Amino acid sequence: MEQLVRFEDLGLVDYGSTWDYQTACHRNLVDRKRMVNQGQEVPGSIPHVFIICEHPHVYTLGKSGHPTHLLLDEHQLVEVGATYFKINRGGDITYHGPGQIVGYPILDLEAFFRDVHKYVRNLEEVIIRVIGRYGLTGVRLDGFTGVWLEPDNVHLLHRKICAIGVHLSRWVTLHGFAFNVNTDLNYFNYIVPCGIDDKDKSVTSLSAELGYQLDMDEVKSHLRQEFESIFACALHD
Repeated sequence: MEQLVRFEDLGLVDYGSTWDYQTACHRNLVDRKRMVNQGQEVPGSIPHVFIICEHPHVYTLGKSGHPTHLLLDEHQLVEVGATYFKINRGGDITYHGPGQIVGYPILDLEAFFRDVHKYVRNLEEVIIRVIGRYGLTGVRLDGFTGVWLEPDNVHLLHRKICAIGVHLSRWVTLHGFAFNVNTDLNYFNYIVPCGIDDKDKSVTSLSAELGYQLDMDEVKSHLRQEFESIFACALHD
């Protein structure tokens, strides 16, 4: 059966309040599941949610990350206008900022499939298909999550265009992906992105690859369509 997923574009919002909001959505879905499993009547359908937004400059560190991968102290964070959060997703440190689409799918995977690996691969596939609409070929690298571009005659490095870090509780997903569209890549110089210090790997954005600024609403529309296709769901406002 096709799942219904509420779609919310929050625009530019600070990280802390968005974390609180997605946590509340996650708790609501987990609580509803518990009530159903206990045989209690719960009105309405299961409220899966797909949140997208942009954040002001912020660095987030996953539960398995190393604080030393943030290369700034407290005063330097203030100087560059960024904040810092330690959170409960997987992965190491990453950056969020204006021009980057951050996606937080809050889904009960038991209504889709019980396979965390497939879930991450599906998120990657959504981004691969979106950048494919702009003539770019996204790939996966063994041992690394996210979506990458391979070296070519112009770029000598593997470049990550989308980072992924998730957390699950009772098969309900939390956190998600960070897709660089018109992102200021200079902010990645202040961290060891995703804890990857390999000299043959870097970060990139859609605008850096194409040489022009993208229409964010257009990219979001593509993202919405590909998410519906990959997850076989219907997004509604």
